[in-house]
Amino acid sequence: MTRDNFLFAIIGVLLGFIVGFMLHGVMSERDAERAAASTTQRQQQLPPDHPPVGTDGSTDGTANNSQQSMEQVQQTIGRARSNPKDFEAQIMAANLEYQIGQYDEAIKFLLTANQIKPDDYNTVANLGMVNMDAGHLDAAEKWYRAALAKKPDDVAVLDGLCNVLLTAGKKQQAEEIINKLAKADPSNQDLAQFRDRLSKLK
Repeated sequence: MTRDNFLFAIIGVLLGFIVGFMLHGVMSERDAERAAASTTQRQQQLPPDHPPVGTDGSTDGTANNSQQSMEQVQQTIGRARSNPKDFEAQIMAANLEYQIGQYDEAIKFLLTANQIKPDDYNTVANLGMVNMDAGHLDAAEKWYRAALAKKPDDVAVLDGLCNVLLTAGKKQQAEEIINKLAKADPSNQDLAQFRDRLSKLK
């Protein structure tokens, strides 16, 4: 290779590096602009009161929100305990305890609510449901039957009572309630599995 050719080769390589570097800079700028535009677009699509969203889609202040939620839960439960004659406070506390799986605590608040308003149908029905989820089958049956005494065709209560009676192995009583459920709601999706469970008990 002659000296001139060698110089041309070096110049060519240098030009290649320079052009490549410039192209990389332009593309990086474009990527940054796209990311910023994407973030801006996401923020514009959010409700006015939504917390800021970062470039990775995360929401700022998640830890603060969790802390505030826990404080609100504690305040609600504390208010119910401090005001045993406040029906709404008992119901709200029961709902919170139920949502976090504290069924026995939820039952306590529901029982207090029932003492305040013995005729409140939803409280009676919910005592059946929460006792069932807690595994207190006798208590669940008692409250479900109390609810049915008020509303004999309540499908949700009939459904729950079927489950309780089948779990307890009470064949005849379960069959009776299954028939009532079938009459009240012939297309109920649980009927097939209730009948299957009943046949296995016989």
